[in-house]
Amino acid sequence: MPTVLVPLAEGCEELETITIVDLLRRAGVEVTTAALGERNVTGSHDITIVADATLDDVASVDFDMIVLPGGLPGADNLQADSRIRELLSEMASAGRYVAAICAAPRVLAAAGLLDGKHATSYPGFLADYEVDYQEKTVVQDGRIITSRGPGTAIDFALSLIENLCGREQRDSVESALQRPPRAA
Repeated sequence: MPTVLVPLAEGCEELETITIVDLLRRAGVEVTTAALGERNVTGSHDITIVADATLDDVASVDFDMIVLPGGLPGADNLQADSRIRELLSEMASAGRYVAAICAAPRVLAAAGLLDGKHATSYPGFLADYEVDYQEKTVVQDGRIITSRGPGTAIDFALSLIENLCGREQRDSVESALQRPPRAA
């Protein structure tokens, strides 16, 4: 069973966080949410999320993927945390998946993981970096996956599922969501 770490910082975007965790768990992925500090994390819209653990609790655990939810000041808090920078570098160096949505791709860029890569984010958040910015819902460049914001969270999570579990599992989860077909 694939394993995923979702770090939670104060001010994270709740819709992105819950969508990522929920859909990955529906796919049978073992997801661990880990707070940077106390386990009760208040999101950017004043919704409290109780993390499974603290980041220090899971520091020695190997994960297949790390996924950063966006939101402000959540993404800023992730970027300021040296443990996150270290984890991102370790995951990328080990050839594991690194993913971020909304404002959080900036955390990847600040860590040097998006240099010369194709990526997307909430508009404007990658403007100061040497990134091949694309206005797509989800952008994947090797094992780095980025997405634009709360409205793209389902597509982002489904992409994560496909990478970890295959197309069949992604289709199974998506079918159960009863999403309307996209217009041609």
